[in-house]
Amino acid sequence: MVLATLLLVCAIPQMDDASKVVVASNATAERPAVSAISDNATKDSTASAALPSAPEPKVKVDADPAAVQPAAQPFQPVKPVWTHPRETPQQRRLWYALTITGSGAATFDAWSTRRAISSGYGQEANPFLKPFANSNALYVAVQASPALMDFIGKRMMTSEHPFLRKVWWLPQSAGAAMSFVAGAHNVSVVH
Repeated sequence: MVLATLLLVCAIPQMDDASKVVVASNATAERPAVSAISDNATKDSTASAALPSAPEPKVKVDADPAAVQPAAQPFQPVKPVWTHPRETPQQRRLWYALTITGSGAATFDAWSTRRAISSGYGQEANPFLKPFANSNALYVAVQASPALMDFIGKRMMTSEHPFLRKVWWLPQSAGAAMSFVAGAHNVSVVH
């Protein structure tokens, strides 16, 4: 709000100067009409004689008033100096598809891990997931990695670096692939 107020206050003198230029150009266009009504001027000369005279200008203007710079134009839209890259609708759809795929793969990994542990064929090797391995909380805990990969992928998609904008899909794809491979391994151990 402060910025808008400053812009408005700074623009007021420009608008004032523009109106003076417009009034000056209109006054020059009306001069022939004033000279045509010289008969009425003699009647009004007695009234204008009572008014004080204006001070003499300090600078003599020899230039034609029509040659004065044109009035200031109204505000024109300005292209912002810095724009943040935005995602396209196609990228958004692909990001959602990779989000669903990564979460599904993590759920498959959690299911196959629980099955392998409950059957006695293996144990959880990940120290972060080991406390959750014997409960259904494992399904929630494994969603942390896909959520992190989704966040990283989204940030890469809107990054300032062109290379990162081209490979934004790699973290989500790699996370989903690792979860599928781990789940497939767990299923192969049980069978």
